[in-house]
Amino acid sequence: MKGFIRTLTLILITQHGFAEDVPKPRDTTIRNCTASPPYIPPTAKDSTEDLKNLRQHMTANNISAYIIPATDPHLGEYTADREKRIKWLTGFTGSSGTAVVTLTRGAVFTDSRYWTQAERQMDCNWELQKILSAYEIVPWILQELQDGDAIGFDPFLFSIDDWQSFNNLLQDSGKVLSSIPDNLVDAVWGGQRPTLPDNRIYDIPNEFVGSTWQEKVIDIRKQMEQHSQKPTAVLLSALEESAWLFNLRGQDVPNNPFFYSYSLLTNDSIRFFVNVSRITDSVHTYLNTNCPASTCVQILDYEKVRETVTDYVKGEVKVWIGSKYTNYGLYEVIPKGKLVSENYSPVMMTKSVKTEKEQELLKQCHIRDAVAVVEYLVWLEKNVPKDVVTELSGADYVDQLRAKQAHFRGPSFSTISAGGLNAALPHYRPDNQTDRRLSVTEMYLIDSGGQYYDGTTDITRTLHWGTPTHFEKEAYTRVLMGNIELSRLVFPPRTSGRVIESIARTALWEVGLNFGHGTGHGIGNFFAVHEWPVGFQSNNIGFTKGMFTSIEPGYYHDGYFGIRIEDIAVVVEADTENTFGGEKYLTFEIVTLVPYDRKLINTTLMTEVQIKHVNKYYEKIRTILGPELQSQGLDEEYRWLEENTKPLSYGNFITASIGVLITTLIANLYLQQTVIY
Repeated sequence: MKGFIRTLTLILITQHGFAEDVPKPRDTTIRNCTASPPYIPPTAKDSTEDLKNLRQHMTANNISAYIIPATDPHLGEYTADREKRIKWLTGFTGSSGTAVVTLTRGAVFTDSRYWTQAERQMDCNWELQKILSAYEIVPWILQELQDGDAIGFDPFLFSIDDWQSFNNLLQDSGKVLSSIPDNLVDAVWGGQRPTLPDNRIYDIPNEFVGSTWQEKVIDIRKQMEQHSQKPTAVLLSALEESAWLFNLRGQDVPNNPFFYSYSLLTNDSIRFFVNVSRITDSVHTYLNTNCPASTCVQILDYEKVRETVTDYVKGEVKVWIGSKYTNYGLYEVIPKGKLVSENYSPVMMTKSVKTEKEQELLKQCHIRDAVAVVEYLVWLEKNVPKDVVTELSGADYVDQLRAKQAHFRGPSFSTISAGGLNAALPHYRPDNQTDRRLSVTEMYLIDSGGQYYDGTTDITRTLHWGTPTHFEKEAYTRVLMGNIELSRLVFPPRTSGRVIESIARTALWEVGLNFGHGTGHGIGNFFAVHEWPVGFQSNNIGFTKGMFTSIEPGYYHDGYFGIRIEDIAVVVEADTENTFGGEKYLTFEIVTLVPYDRKLINTTLMTEVQIKHVNKYYEKIRTILGPELQSQGLDEEYRWLEENTKPLSYGNFITASIGVLITTLIANLYLQQTVIY
């Protein structure tokens, strides 16, 4: 009987997709803290002893709660291993989250992208708090503490905005924030904590630079002069800011070519705070050759930044900061009357718009990157049916293929290679415990990218090598429709991404589907794969010509599959008949050059405009990528590209359209008769 029910269930799933009422097997990869005894998966960390030691340090510092952000003093998304305090303490490896420890409880707060991941990685010492906003952390803390209790935090790990938000929410609560500069998790971590990076810092070859560092300094100083508040200095705190200003790169953060540093650029001096031992003679010469005093770079020890800023603000000065990336530990030493605070520094704003040369460099690196991805898709198509490819082996192989391309410097992030139910986790990364064999009966999501001297890439494709269900095809097609509609949108200059991102969700919303992550992010020239402040979130800046962004709607069906289609696009001027206010309107030009999976596209759901858009895109791929494949001697891949970029058929669409047209005509005739009579 059980066998019959299982067979019937599989038939229903195959024919009609995954209904919510189909019972799912118990997932043994996640913890069960309500069981007796609690079930802890082998992927979870035992945090009992470390939590005990942390609470001893909390008691010694007279605090009843301790907040642990998932960041470093530069407040970036990606951190070096020595800064991954939440990972070390809880086992949770998600890039977004906050841990809070009281004397009796521990909790990790994170959003829907990481809920299942957290359940796999944490033991039962930790409660998972599913949140939509970081502001939900404070109410949890307040209900745990008594009046007069202190809440400890490391000021160098708090942004100005975060400190102000926490402080405002705690007002009149009877609880206070207590700044503890010596991090308590580090005290417990002790000698096991990874050491400071010591790899060399280097300058980029001239052919990959949009402007010299001297030209950039002149431009930022000009912006200081033109600012209404006349700042005398700019304090650069984000890791990419100093790297961009000086055209330097390092390798302190995995997959990101950054190095720990600050800079204080004044009207007549340049102070560069970095691990001095890592500055080679050639870089020292590069920064100090044939320069007048105001453009020679003073190289100072990284730890001297707070002391130097404290001394500088004793004079008649004003310091311009970007509040999103300046930590509270530096902010608190600058008198408020000597502060010019904006969301982003002039370096972040200037960097967000690529020069003509930078735009061309990014486009060229995407051509070579597409070669590697097409090679990978051909390899998968041949080998997955042999039952020999796993998530990990696939991720390793796509990195190997990119490494063959010119100017390659490594992957731009840890590859998301996810088959079947693992793909339902938007930011899943395979490891030895979770690695699954890829199958022709399941969907597969591959999100990967490369770092090249001339640019950074990021692409996601979702595939199926067998016969997808009706629901899988519909979900995929609706994700594709969202990608298309946002890509072809025409909009006024300086439009906020938040205003238009819902366009990528509309086709999903129409049938009650959605996705829980952002719709896109900026991307750099040999920089971070997620480059702020460009993107579609509320705290991103408005789009202007020359910005690059990803466009990546998705859908994730928990326990079964996940879909994401991600392309990189540059903002360009649109060809419109009119202009409002004399300004050119804008649109997106896709620079990613890899076709979508034809098996998963249901053209009967698409409009004629959407099909034409895909076919025009495919023509562009053949024109640009085809010759590159041939020049690299990849004949098999070239034939695959020709086959997989054939125009989508209009047959089903036309049939459906005729039906709609007939229905519309009948309705119109009926309305006319109603009016006449």
